[in-house]
Amino acid sequence: MLRLQKKTTSGEEKMAIEKVKKWLERWDAQDRVRELDLSSATVELAAKALGCEEQRIAKTLSFEAEDGCILIVAAGDAKVNNGKFKACFGKKPKMLSFDDVEKKTGHAVGGVCPFAVNEGVRVYLDESLKRFETVFPACGSSNSAIEVTLPELEEFSMALGWVDVCRIPEEAAHDFSLRKGSRTMRWSAAMRESLCLPRLDVPLSLRYRWVWG
Repeated sequence: MLRLQKKTTSGEEKMAIEKVKKWLERWDAQDRVRELDLSSATVELAAKALGCEEQRIAKTLSFEAEDGCILIVAAGDAKVNNGKFKACFGKKPKMLSFDDVEKKTGHAVGGVCPFAVNEGVRVYLDESLKRFETVFPACGSSNSAIEVTLPELEEFSMALGWVDVCRIPEEAAHDFSLRKGSRTMRWSAAMRESLCLPRLDVPLSLRYRWVWG
């Protein structure tokens, strides 16, 4: 059972939130930032603190790049898929180490968001977010968030574009079912021959002749 954690905003976190608010001033959205009494450091905690579904938490994932780092904003229930990521960016995903996150992104772990990031950081939005009208990204600290529409998220984050590098649970389950079904079909064909069962693609009048030779 998840235990909600009371959160006291530290001086550093206060500064981080103010930095994001300053960034959002150009769209007059600074007053929409919500400073929470509870921790929002993880998807589960954020959903509880905000009273929304976990998948609507727009988590920001940070990855190494040759020229700095890449941020992928994805739905709370999405997981990065190695194959999709490599197809998009030409290399397998490697997340930033704990010590590198703040240095390279401009935000500390627990508050990483796509707003007011360091110069040169590339921001992309994952297709998994398109299931929702509004989502909740963090705002620089482990107890902050803002509710935005997808067009607002594109604009406020200055994202370079949409990418498809994640899988959501429904897709993973579907892929597993297809793989399982494929294995079952191959097993059935092999077992049919080993057991001398009648072939279904042979006319009825010839089936038993085929089986017994």
